[in-house]
Amino acid sequence: MSAVPLPLQVIGVDHRTCPDGVREKLFVDDSEMPAMLDALKARGAQEAMVLSTCNRVEVIARFEKPETSPDTVAAELGRPVGLDGAVLRPLLYAHDDSEAVRHVFRVACALDSQVVGEPQILGQVRAAHRLCRDLGGIGPVVEDALRAAYAVAKRVRSETRIGEGPVSIAAAAVARVRDLFGDLDGRSGLLAGTGELGLLIAEHMTAGGMDGLEVLDRFPRRAALAARELEAHHGGLEQLGAALDRADVVVTTLGEGRYLITAEMIEAALRRRRRRPFFLLDLSVPGDVEPAVHRLDEAFVYDVGDLEEITRAGMADRVGEATKAERMVEEAVTAFTRNRSGRNAAADIAALRAHVEAMVAEVAGGESAGDEDLARRIAARLSHAPSVVLRDLAEQGRLDRRTKNLVARLFGMPDTHEGDET
Repeated sequence: MSAVPLPLQVIGVDHRTCPDGVREKLFVDDSEMPAMLDALKARGAQEAMVLSTCNRVEVIARFEKPETSPDTVAAELGRPVGLDGAVLRPLLYAHDDSEAVRHVFRVACALDSQVVGEPQILGQVRAAHRLCRDLGGIGPVVEDALRAAYAVAKRVRSETRIGEGPVSIAAAAVARVRDLFGDLDGRSGLLAGTGELGLLIAEHMTAGGMDGLEVLDRFPRRAALAARELEAHHGGLEQLGAALDRADVVVTTLGEGRYLITAEMIEAALRRRRRRPFFLLDLSVPGDVEPAVHRLDEAFVYDVGDLEEITRAGMADRVGEATKAERMVEEAVTAFTRNRSGRNAAADIAALRAHVEAMVAEVAGGESAGDEDLARRIAARLSHAPSVVLRDLAEQGRLDRRTKNLVARLFGMPDTHEGDET
């Protein structure tokens, strides 16, 4: 038997469903959020939050008409950039009810990220939550789902080692840079592309003392977002040649199927740099760095496989940790769904208890405070068992009109479900 449907939906695009060029256009900046929330509300969103990152743009919401909400989201995400909603609609994923809850939980736990376990996404969810709440977009349904998501994310972080994978790879990258340069102080960096592992490594290098980070991307809005998070400069890929002249550490995450950095480009940059060496970290599959670059004496090239080899001892354990985290998410989804479903019985339980208390008080006479207290205790005892049954039925999705009417008739309550099936 199915549980009572939850009035929650998640509709959007991510790195799996939508081409980079389209996703870049759909990005919603903080300054654009008020207009986006107003537009969604005007189209029937009773509460909504927009999560917009380098790799996903999604709406977490409760809609008045859930059956038409994917079309609504497609239209409103596409409208500011002149993209027809009918064109965008096939690229959207749409999760309803418990699937929507599961998606929100997995996102917060970094189980839905390109790099499983990456730590940035939880902060991005919290920031979007704060902004949309301040703008009046958040209501009780979205708020409850997010609060539960934070709780399971905290449990995953404290009871598993899922976050150690990406962090250990980032630490290995910093260690290799230090092996080459001795120190990060005074060294400059270049991040080409905005993949999650590249962002994490750049963050670790900046924290380690690296100066003058630049973020370049084919899509300006995405580069600007990443640069803002890293407190870096940003620009387009047409600036790559000049950026190579300045950078000591180059991290690439584009993976477009062609070489972004060639041996000819690095050789020319080395001449201009008076042979000052490069550390190049190619995180892309297929690679961004031409294999011939490996033969240049002053260019030290690593890929993600090299870093994983350094941290390989714990890789099998991390797979097990991810499995453990998924089980925690499933437990949290079940508990959240049961709790929300159980609330459907709250009004009926309150009415039952009030009716029983009134009947007992009438019989007891209520001549003294002691009589009133006794009446309340008797009423609580009489209504306890049926209240438990009502709550259990609601959690199982079985609290239907017939059951409500039966309880009302058994206790002689007024007909509050007139016209319901009997």
